Amino acid sequence: MIGTAARRELVSWVAAGQTGMNRAATEWILIWILAVCLGICFLLLLSVTAYFLLQWRKMDRILDSFQAGDSCDGDQTTSVSLDIQETRESRVVSQLQRILTNTRFREEKAVREKDQIMELLSDLSHQLKTPLANIVMDTELLLDPMVYGDEERRREFLEHARSQAGKMQWLLASLLKASRLENGMIHFAVESAWIKETIARAVEAVYSQAAAKNIMLVVETFQDLCLIHNSKWTAEALANILENAIKYSPENSSVCVTVTCLDLYTKISILDEGIGISEKEYNLVFKRFYRGKGVEQQEGSGLGLYLAQLIAQQEKGYITVASKAGEGSCFSLFLLNANGEK
Repeated sequence: MIGTAARRELVSWVAAGQTGMNRAATEWILIWILAVCLGICFLLLLSVTAYFLLQWRKMDRILDSFQAGDSCDGDQTTSVSLDIQETRESRVVSQLQRILTNTRFREEKAVREKDQIMELLSDLSHQLKTPLANIVMDTELLLDPMVYGDEERRREFLEHARSQAGKMQWLLASLLKASRLENGMIHFAVESAWIKETIARAVEAVYSQAAAKNIMLVVETFQDLCLIHNSKWTAEALANILENAIKYSPENSSVCVTVTCLDLYTKISILDEGIGISEKEYNLVFKRFYRGKGVEQQEGSGLGLYLAQLIAQQEKGYITVASKAGEGSCFSLFLLNANGEK
């Protein structure tokens, strides 16, 4: 039998041991909770850091795509150089400056294009006003009861209305073609081709107009040459120049075509005996819708020479004019030479 004192001492010792065990367990639980909290904080910090890194990389890709778009665009932009060390922040500033500069340039380009469209619409409405008024007048005359029984007059009005409609159709087609050439929307193949066949096509296109005024078309004999051009488009340019010469030349005159081979270019000259052009109008005659002084009352649209110059520029050639008022004109088309002879 254990004495009372010994029993009390044993109870005290067991109670002290349980208290120590409870304290140790509590301390381990607190340490584990603290470790979990630290781990969670570390993971959060790592996640935030990764998120910001991903955002920076995303921004870099966006800026790189803008830069790539600027480099692919034909528009030239002004780059701003920064005299500080290339850092992520300076790169952002530099890219944004490029974007703003490119945006400003495109805005100015859009304004210029808008002005060109407004000018084109104004010129077009002016050119279409007369033939459209003539068609309306012919239609009203055809509806007049007094004209019903006169078949000859009806046919006359119908022929005039048809000619005015054809003029409008030609004007719209030529203007559309010229605008596409001017804006680079039309690209045609340019190759080495023989020029004699091209000149023959151009002369054939205006032969009936020359015959109507009894104008003789003379093509001086020349050795066929291989030139850098597109036969179809060059024939159209030459036909426009020939048509212009025939239109402003008197009846029973002549239009002469000569070919002269130079070092780099071959010159195709078209000489007429028409009214001539003053020297101060040399550059003006190639502008769209320009009509020389004294010819406003004659048929014409002012598109032929403009279109011919655009075609020549596409072929890396050019057109010049030499003339004196009252003494005829000489228009010369210059085309690049190619190797080879026929």
